[in-house]
Amino acid sequence: MSNNVYVIGVGITPFLKPGTSAHYPDMASLAIKTAIADASIEFKDIGQAYAGYVYADSTAGQRALYNVGMTGIPIINVNNNCATGSTALFLARQAIEGDLTDCALAFGFEEMVPGALGLQFNDRPTPFDLFDEVTQKLVNQDNLPLTIRYFGGAGLAHMHEFGTKLETFAKVRAKASRHGSNNPIALLKKAFTVEEVMESHAIWPGVLTKLMACPPTCGAAAAILCSEAFLKRHNITPIVRIKSQTMSTDKPIALEGKDMREVVGFNMTETAVQEAYNKAGVSPEDIDVIELHDCFAQNELISYEALGLCPKGGAEKFIEDGDNTYGGKFVTNPSGGLLSKGHPLGATGLAQCTELIQQLRGTAEQRQVPGARLALQHNLGLGGACVVTIYEKV
Repeated sequence: MSNNVYVIGVGITPFLKPGTSAHYPDMASLAIKTAIADASIEFKDIGQAYAGYVYADSTAGQRALYNVGMTGIPIINVNNNCATGSTALFLARQAIEGDLTDCALAFGFEEMVPGALGLQFNDRPTPFDLFDEVTQKLVNQDNLPLTIRYFGGAGLAHMHEFGTKLETFAKVRAKASRHGSNNPIALLKKAFTVEEVMESHAIWPGVLTKLMACPPTCGAAAAILCSEAFLKRHNITPIVRIKSQTMSTDKPIALEGKDMREVVGFNMTETAVQEAYNKAGVSPEDIDVIELHDCFAQNELISYEALGLCPKGGAEKFIEDGDNTYGGKFVTNPSGGLLSKGHPLGATGLAQCTELIQQLRGTAEQRQVPGARLALQHNLGLGGACVVTIYEKV
């Protein structure tokens, strides 16, 4: 990277059930103000802003940021499905790396409605029509919501190929709940047993239970990035820099691979993470803490393999050995992940960023991963986009 990029401020709101949160301008402005205070700068120091959201009208980013101030800076609105927040972060990082500005704000928010995700425009082709055709051939579950067909189908493909047990996905969810019980901003703070996860409502019998799916959530998060020159000018001592960051989109295998794991972005993740490892000059074994995209327990398990944390087909053993939690090889989703923290789409990538910055600063309290120096973030959006970021304690 031509310029080193540092994360100097983060902010997040508590994640809440739809209908119980403030409206998006208030949530977003609170997260932004928190990040500004955390960075010990002033709003006027920010040169560009990138706003991420999925379910709001055009220029909602401006409406949210105007609650903080109106300085006339460029404000770019971003929608990349569930990878929206990290896409805003990606663009902010590029702007600093490319010397277009020396301080940029990335923020994301979502004011969601209860229930499964749905389409907003029904009078034109959807972004998923090509994926729906493949999914129809592979799983044929028209009675189920789109995301459940996709990610449940991906889990089922892993079960069919490797004999993975439904209980193994339940163990992923139980682990997430134990982590989430230590997170004050998580929506779900109850620690579930494997048995409770298994006994929750079977959304897709034998494939997926209700507790294996993340809940719709409202919330906001923000991050402030800057250059080395900005640090020196403002006498800021850096703690965390972005060591590498990559974004990938789908390749033909997503539609031609005849595998639901590819439909939900396995290859996108593999491509992005390998490039990120190569750019950073590290391997999976060097990573201390990970926030990965666990919209469903099934996707967390699949992502272990896509991220190179274990061999393909090795995820069940990886989980059985406890290598996905404290005391194992990697601590995955110390925040509780999307499964416990919640998934306000536009905010998720920046919430992941916030957790990892706290981990590398050593301020994650009960969630702290001892001695964490390298952190990996994985944020995935169907349709598709995948952003992988590696952060380094400096």
